[in-house]
Amino acid sequence: MMKFFEVGDPYYALIKTNTKEDAIKTYIEGVADDEGNLSKEMQEVSLDHAVKAYINRTGFEQGYFFKDEITNNLKGREKGIVVMDGHLS
Repeated sequence: MMKFFEVGDPYYALIKTNTKEDAIKTYIEGVADDEGNLSKEMQEVSLDHAVKAYINRTGFEQGYFFKDEITNNLKGREKGIVVMDGHLS
C-alpha cells in the first residue's frame, strides 16, 4: 500500500511511495542530496495531511472546495514526488 512522506529540510517535498527508504531514495534522485539528517526529517503523513499540504503548497485557493477530487487524485497517483519546493522547479 502506498504511503505519503513529507520532508521540509533542506527542501520541501511530499512523496508518495511504499516505504520511508523509497521516499528517501526518491528525494535524493529528484530533489536534493542528503545532508546527513534526511532520515530524521522524512516523516510519514496521513492522506488527509497530504491533501492539505498539496493544497497549501500548490497555492490552489479553491482547493478546499475540491478536497474530495484532490483526495481521489492523490490516491490514484503513481509513486513519486507529488509536490516539491517551488524554488527547485
